[in-house]
Amino acid sequence: MTVGHVNLVKLCVGAERVEDLLAWQEQPRAKGPDGKPRHVTRMWPKRSEALLNGGSLYWVFKGVMLARQRIVRLDEVIGSDGIARCGIVLDPEVVRTEAVPRRPFQGWRYLPPEDSPRDLSQARQADTDLPPALMAALAEIGVR
Repeated sequence: MTVGHVNLVKLCVGAERVEDLLAWQEQPRAKGPDGKPRHVTRMWPKRSEALLNGGSLYWVFKGVMLARQRIVRLDEVIGSDGIARCGIVLDPEVVRTEAVPRRPFQGWRYLPPEDSPRDLSQARQADTDLPPALMAALAEIGVR
């Protein structure tokens, strides 16, 4: 049986813009031993096979989904407290997406491909971010 892919959506806590995420991921503490960015979370995704079949992590900034990174693999990470966690290893390329509003939530959520925002065109990848409140308002009324 062939497994389709699924994505994750996660709040980008402490970041207001995509540039904040990019700056964070340049720091050594945001990278795994292989130098790739990773996000460590308490829970291991139950749908890991589908995530690793082409899934991405979609980032939410101030209530608006704005970017994604392809999930490369899932690594076990043992914390200083001895507890095993999931290290979501990400492709270093951050792809900007259409702005889609998201309500607050905790942890991460699965995101089916059909509900995922489209990537911005190559010409728009270098666009600087508008203020998050303005992007949310534009996305709310369907202007992307």
